[in-house]
Amino acid sequence: MINKTIANAREAVKDVFSDSVLMFGGFGLSGIPENSIRALLEKDLNGLTCISNNAGVDDFGIGLMLKKHMVKKMISSYVGENAEFERQLLSGELEVELLPQGTLAERIRAGGAGIPAFFTPAGVGTEVAHGKELREFDGKLYLLERWIKADFAFVKAWKGDTAGNLIFKGTARNFNPMMAAAGKITIAEVEELVPAGELDPNQIHTPGIYVQRIFQGEGYEKRIEQRTVSGK
Repeated sequence: MINKTIANAREAVKDVFSDSVLMFGGFGLSGIPENSIRALLEKDLNGLTCISNNAGVDDFGIGLMLKKHMVKKMISSYVGENAEFERQLLSGELEVELLPQGTLAERIRAGGAGIPAFFTPAGVGTEVAHGKELREFDGKLYLLERWIKADFAFVKAWKGDTAGNLIFKGTARNFNPMMAAAGKITIAEVEELVPAGELDPNQIHTPGIYVQRIFQGEGYEKRIEQRTVSGK
């Protein structure tokens, strides 16, 4: 069985190039590839197109890449927690494609499944539909959406093995598995890396066939975007 283990995040991102298209797994700040993002920040990159459900926060995640002006375009569905993102958008420094969350998820899934386009009712009659084909099915209008693929997909799993099989925990399962399938090169960082054969096959969420590189991460902060507690 092929051993896909690499030493660390720096080795994982060594061939990422300017103007490339990158996917980042996670939901909010849950399950984001923290180690890979830190390694990317050390490189002299620009003109990146970043695909992520959200844009991180100002001092964490993709927000740090935005602050360093590495990102040319963001494709996301929720960006409300990042003031620098807002500033760059309003100033015209950053190109942004905002999508309904389900549309974003399905476009990524389609990219991994080899489906070039599909029709959805989400976005009909809104700015999302601008420049896109509309077609009627059974008396209802649907919008044509194209697949999304990436040069590199960065995902973060709870546990993985040396063959690249991955298990995600909780909310981290929302976008990571579909992004793993949609990257030409998928790089997985995991909290725990085990030898091939130790994972229960029935528990695996992403088969190793989709993963080209895997390493054990460290120093995960596991932040929460907004913490709300009672006054009691």
